[in-house]
Amino acid sequence: MTRNGLRLAASTLTFFFASAVGTTAIPAQPAPATAQAVKLALSKPADFSAPLVLGRDSDARLQTALDDSLKNLGLDGFVKQGRLSVSLVDVTNPAEPLLAQVNGNKMFYAASLPKIAILLGVFEKAERDGVPVDAATVAQLQAMIRHSSNTAASAMFHKVGTAYMAQILQSDRYRLYDAKGNGGLWVGRPYASGGSATLRDPLRGLSHAATAYEVARFYYMLETGQLVSPQASKQMKEIMGSPAIHHKFVAGLEKKYPQVRMYRKSGTWKNFHSDSAIIERDGRRYIAVALSDDARGGEWLKSLIGGLDEAVFKTAGQQVAAISSQGS
Repeated sequence: MTRNGLRLAASTLTFFFASAVGTTAIPAQPAPATAQAVKLALSKPADFSAPLVLGRDSDARLQTALDDSLKNLGLDGFVKQGRLSVSLVDVTNPAEPLLAQVNGNKMFYAASLPKIAILLGVFEKAERDGVPVDAATVAQLQAMIRHSSNTAASAMFHKVGTAYMAQILQSDRYRLYDAKGNGGLWVGRPYASGGSATLRDPLRGLSHAATAYEVARFYYMLETGQLVSPQASKQMKEIMGSPAIHHKFVAGLEKKYPQVRMYRKSGTWKNFHSDSAIIERDGRRYIAVALSDDARGGEWLKSLIGGLDEAVFKTAGQQVAAISSQGS
């Protein structure tokens, strides 16, 4: 689909390292166990003359670590049944993201998680209209993301408009939904009753849907300043910080790592449980996305995030060991 009137930025954008994004930066002095991994990850200069892209090829080490975590948690069988999908991306070096996933292109009803698309829509429309996002709108967006307010989400959805929301998601710039491919991220109706008619996604007829891979791409573009503009991406990430609902990914990490920083949106409806986040701790930064279709999904995701965290740090340690052995 063409841009259909979207006001898009010039082809060459200015990007920045994700450590400049958000309310606070990652600690300047990571834990000793991860310091070498961070140094390794940032050893190659990034080429910011062209947009950064999250490819579909998995990193072998991270994929093995992810598969092992799923098996150890007893979740691999649900992956085979198509009831759980996961995308995991180490973006400590945003110019060289490391991807691992299972069922990453399978669409799920994602409940409130696709409210992240409404967040993008509000900022994209503001850019198109040349109007800054005011404090009142920011407050509603925070309620929509942090507290998952359906009332705020519906107000913001109406602000964007059903047709324009679909155009943004399918635009050449973002390609977060592909009707000729695997679908992706979709919001086709408000979250509160009344108002706009439902525009269901062309592939499965879902009103609020996602694939883990396209949600991961959303976060990757957010992290690298490619959603609307670097300034808008920074503001959107700030809005996604300080989650107020402490379940799933948050519950799985915050007690073990009190200093962890999470920029997050989850979703729950009947058997459908989802979560997604940029997670920062001890010098590493990664994207985690999980979608499930099972009454136990909430508990799955609570335990799963610990396994994903371990997979990221285990892989980082292996990278350091491999470099060390080559140099000896």
